[in-house]
Amino acid sequence: MIAARRLSSRIAIALALAATALSAPAFGQNDAEVRIKKLEGEVRALQRKVFPGADGRYFEAEIAAPTTAPASVAPAVTTGPVNDLLSRVDAVEGALARITAQSEENANRMAKLEARLAALEPAAGAAGMMATSTDSPPAVARPLPIDNAVAANTAAMTGTAPAAQRLTAVSAIEKPVSSDKGEDEYLYGYRLWEAKYYPEAAAQLKATVDKYPRHKRISYARNLLGRAYLDDNKPGSAAQVFLQNYQADKTGDRAPDSLLYLAVAMTRLKQTDKACVALAEFADAYPAEAAGRLAGQYGAAQRAVKCN
Repeated sequence: MIAARRLSSRIAIALALAATALSAPAFGQNDAEVRIKKLEGEVRALQRKVFPGADGRYFEAEIAAPTTAPASVAPAVTTGPVNDLLSRVDAVEGALARITAQSEENANRMAKLEARLAALEPAAGAAGMMATSTDSPPAVARPLPIDNAVAANTAAMTGTAPAAQRLTAVSAIEKPVSSDKGEDEYLYGYRLWEAKYYPEAAAQLKATVDKYPRHKRISYARNLLGRAYLDDNKPGSAAQVFLQNYQADKTGDRAPDSLLYLAVAMTRLKQTDKACVALAEFADAYPAEAAGRLAGQYGAAQRAVKCN
């Protein structure tokens, strides 16, 4: 019995060694098989020595190798990380194949388009040459001739009709054309005044004031009309317009200008007391303009007259 126990212990040890050998890495499997075969031989020798009868109660009989090869078993499908990685690689390869096909199609389309453009270029060039030689030049903004009303008003104010040379010069000044007619008329008057055509500017601005009395530029137009009179050496007419513009709307955009130039007109008319009253009222009503935007004109007006 003791020998049987020892044999059982050695068998257990041998089986443990065999299991260890089977779980070893692949590169040590050959050595493990040699050792396992050696252990199996020693176990069979012990069996014959301890159990001469080769009792099958302890060991299974050796089985001969089968004459036919066992049927191959398909590997089990797994869903591990490697399988997932392979699936992703397949998807990337499929997308790459689709992109390659699309790129080839686009290249083919571009080649066809380039061929068509190359065929069209000669025809387009010929058509362009024909258009250049036969079509009229592109339209450009041209100055409008002086308004008949302006010419008539100028003749009425001066007593004589403008000379042909002056009309030609005035007609060279462009008249704006936009959706805001009142703005266009005012700007045209301003351009005439800026070009020093004072009678024409006055006629244009007077027509603008009469036609658009409620336009947003009315304060500008009346003040500039007074300036045109003043620059044309007509201080009496200028004083009337300046006073009207100031009294009509003392908060107007050019009301301060009109009050200051009223003092200038009164000075030219030798009415010193009225000029001084206008200057004093300007300083009281518009201190910001007197010290800022109109400081230069205010100082010149003060120097031109002696007030008590």
